[in-house]
Amino acid sequence: MSTLTAALYAVLLVYLGGWFLGFWTGNFALLLFMLTVVTFLYWLAERFHFKPAREAAAANLASQDAARRAGLAKMGIDKVDGDVEQAQRKLLAQPWWLDWTAGLFPVILIVFLLRSFLFEPFKIPSGSMVPTLLVGDLILVNKFHYGIRLPVLNTKIIANKDPQRGDVMVFRYPVDPRVDYIKRVVGIPGDEVAYLNQKLFINGQPVPTKALGEFYDEDSLRYVPMFSELLGAVEHRILVDPKRPAFFGGDQKSFPFHENCRYQPDGVVCKVPPGHYFMMGDNRDNSQDSRFWGFVPDENIVGRAFFVWMNFGNLGRIGAFN
Repeated sequence: MSTLTAALYAVLLVYLGGWFLGFWTGNFALLLFMLTVVTFLYWLAERFHFKPAREAAAANLASQDAARRAGLAKMGIDKVDGDVEQAQRKLLAQPWWLDWTAGLFPVILIVFLLRSFLFEPFKIPSGSMVPTLLVGDLILVNKFHYGIRLPVLNTKIIANKDPQRGDVMVFRYPVDPRVDYIKRVVGIPGDEVAYLNQKLFINGQPVPTKALGEFYDEDSLRYVPMFSELLGAVEHRILVDPKRPAFFGGDQKSFPFHENCRYQPDGVVCKVPPGHYFMMGDNRDNSQDSRFWGFVPDENIVGRAFFVWMNFGNLGRIGAFN
């Protein structure tokens, strides 16, 4: 068993190393599920086989020692060498391969349940949500806000709230569901979303905005106009870069329901299909979002982002956000 356990840990290290170095894309939810199952099997084996076997061996050692001492006592020998208690402790001790598997099962199970059904941490990898979220922000995602979903499969089993305009949502990237994305919900099913001449319209009505001066964009090392936007009931900040073109190039026919979108020189107009959502980054002209790769289906939803729990470069970032 020690050889098998060492082999399993070697496979895990190779998988994590390749993931870290970028040789392949990892699936942390699947990895955590597999770790939970494997450590649970070790825990069952420890509880019902290995531990009883060690206890039986220790009890047998104690009975043998007692019989030996009784026999020697009959021969008038009262002083007997040997520390049976120390030997029993060695017999009862878990070997390393059980300590690092069965011993870790309760911790891994708690992490799996918390991450799957309550809250999941997420790191902001790009500047598409600036100024609301900055690169390096470590955020929490509420996994039950939009309903309870099965781990790994992401199938909804208990419905809760529907996504609303203005929500900051984490979802599986439609182009590659192994990757998680974070954007703001701009259009809900049935909405007509238009982004024309760098202005947002919902169902033909312009979304209210108010100029807030300029924001220093550390990615481009320059100042960009910043606005306050009222999207649904949520007021938040956005960046609009007047030097960026409004036209969205690329293959607009590569995503489902592409026929719901009209691309034109001044922007794009899309009708959101049932069960789908139109997502945009708050850094409006520096965001790859639904304007480029289409709508996000309900089955891709991961959860609602709501709190920055750490930014090692700026502790003042900690707190709730819109």
